[in-house]
Amino acid sequence: MKSILREILRRPLGRISLGILLTLYLGALFAGFLATQPVNTQDLDATYHPPTRLTWHDGGLAVRAYRLVDRSGPHYEPIPGEAHRLRLFAPGFDYKFLGLVPMKRHLLQPADPAAKLYLLGSDSTGRCVFSRLVYGSRVSLLIGLIGISITLTLGLLVGGLSGYFGGKTDFLCMRGVEFLMAVPSLYLLLSLRSVLAPRFSSDQMFVVIVIILSLIGWAGAARVLRGLSLSLRRTQFVLAAECMGQGPLGILRLHILPNLASYLLVAATLSIPGYILGEAALSFLGLGIAEPASSWGLMLSQAQNIKIFMLNFWWLLTPGAAIFVTVIAFNLLGDVLRDIVDPRMKTQ
Repeated sequence: MKSILREILRRPLGRISLGILLTLYLGALFAGFLATQPVNTQDLDATYHPPTRLTWHDGGLAVRAYRLVDRSGPHYEPIPGEAHRLRLFAPGFDYKFLGLVPMKRHLLQPADPAAKLYLLGSDSTGRCVFSRLVYGSRVSLLIGLIGISITLTLGLLVGGLSGYFGGKTDFLCMRGVEFLMAVPSLYLLLSLRSVLAPRFSSDQMFVVIVIILSLIGWAGAARVLRGLSLSLRRTQFVLAAECMGQGPLGILRLHILPNLASYLLVAATLSIPGYILGEAALSFLGLGIAEPASSWGLMLSQAQNIKIFMLNFWWLLTPGAAIFVTVIAFNLLGDVLRDIVDPRMKTQ
C-alpha cells in the first residue's frame, strides 16, 4: 500500500484527485465545525438570499450586510458601508462531532448573533445552502464507501467460492447472478425502494438506500471475481495450501484475496461514483433521502423550480457541482490506480 500511495503522489493527476477527495471527506467529517448554521434552521425573511460577500472591515474579517429590496423576486442589495465582524473558532450552535462528542465551536461565526451569514446563499425556506451542502456530503460520500464494501464482499464470497469449487456450485451461483443482472437495474431500484419505504423512517432511509444499491451492484463484481478465481484455482500455491489441509475459506482469505487486491482496489475506486450517482438519482426523483435529512441529490431535487433558473439563483445548483467534482476525482484516481497496478496499462 505504501508503494501504491507513493506512485499516486508521484503523478499529477493522482495528487490532484487524491487531494480533492481528501478535502471532501474531511469536510464531511467536520461538517458540524464547518457549518455556519443548523442544517434545518429556516428564516422566511431571508428566502433565496444570495451568497454573502466577505470583506475586510475595521481591521478584521467581516461579512456584508444586505437588505431586501424586492420581496417578489426576491432581490437583495448590500448596504453600503455596513458589515458584521466574523470570529474564527467561535462558539455557535450545538452539534455532536461524529454524532458522539458534544461541541459548539465553529470555523466562522458572526460576532453579532442577528447577522446573516450565507456563504452559498439560502434556499426557498431560508436555510443555509453551505451548511446543508457539508452535512449532505456525509450521506452522499458515505453511501459510496459503505455500498462498495458490501458489494465487493458479497462479490468476493459468491464469485470466489464459485470459481474455487466449480461444478454445481459454480452453475447455481452463476445462474443466480445472471438472473439478477438480467433485471433492469433502474426498475429493480425503484421497486425495491417502493417496497421498503413504508417500513422505515426518514432517518433509516440511509441504510435502506445502501442495501438497495448494494443488492444491485454485487452481481457484476461476482462474475468478474469468479473469472479471476478460476485463473488462480490451479496455481501451485493454492494446490500446496490444499495439500496442507487448508479449508476453502482459508484459501480464499490467505491466498486468493491477496492476489485480487489490486483489482479490488481499482474496482472500488471506479465503482464508488456509481453509488453516489445512484443515491443522487433516487433523491432527485423523490425516492431517496427524505427531509429533514440532507443529501446532494435531495438538494438538487429541491432546486427543480423554474424560478431558480429564471432568476439566476445559481447557488442552489452547487450540489450538482459537488457531485460532478467527486465523480471526476474518483474516476481520475481509478485511472491512475489502474495504470499503477496493471503493467499493460502503464503510461509513465
